[in-house]
Amino acid sequence: MAEPEFTATGVRIDKRLRSLTRAGRVRINDGRVELLTSYGSEIDSAPVRAVRASKPWFAADDRALADLNGKRYLLTLGEDDPAPGEPGPPAARRFIEAVRRAAGEDG
Repeated sequence: MAEPEFTATGVRIDKRLRSLTRAGRVRINDGRVELLTSYGSEIDSAPVRAVRASKPWFAADDRALADLNGKRYLLTLGEDDPAPGEPGPPAARRFIEAVRRAAGEDG
């Protein structure tokens, strides 16, 4: 099994105003984006080319939007952020860049 292209744990996953999990996982593996509960059950998944990831307006740096199968999820990925003063981008930005890279988009 190949190493996942992106993995984040401790992710809060919301759909509209409903929290689906507060300690879930987001993974990009084998050309698919997977949203998982803390127990490993799949919430949703889709081919990476069909996923749109973006940064919500006026939101904290630890948040990202992911559109999978026509459903919009708000992801809070702050647990894997670098410590203050440490180098590296926030996990939300790494997720958005990983989706674009895996889909073959520039930038």
